[in-house]
Amino acid sequence: MEWTLEVVVVPVSDVDRAKEFYADKVGFKVDVDQQVAPGIRVVQLTPPGSRCSISLLEGMPGAPGQPSMAPGSLTGLQVCVTDIGAAREELTARGVDVSPVQHAGAQGWAEGRGDEVWNSFMFFTDPDGNGWTVQEAPAPLSQR
Repeated sequence: MEWTLEVVVVPVSDVDRAKEFYADKVGFKVDVDQQVAPGIRVVQLTPPGSRCSISLLEGMPGAPGQPSMAPGSLTGLQVCVTDIGAAREELTARGVDVSPVQHAGAQGWAEGRGDEVWNSFMFFTDPDGNGWTVQEAPAPLSQR
């Protein structure tokens, strides 16, 4: 049996503001924007080339037995690109406040690309403060 990660709920305070940020600034594709029941809205967006989407919810009851996440409390979301420099240029051109390209080293994070494969990163947050990492991959997902 396959267990595929397909949707990650991102806690936001304003679904319209978050939708605009992810679609217009980050470049995610809007797959769904619908009211699924009275007072319950689901907006689902997918990063280009990804098989996993994010979901922005309004009015949705929490999952039974699970605590709810406060807007801006999600960190560690990570996407991969094959050209981190080009991705950074694209994000900054769209108005995203993204960090310089950095790499992990013996002293922690340092500016610049890493010498090793998989060791070039940049970081940004959405309007609520949910944290994203962008990592450079050596090849497209279909070739890994």
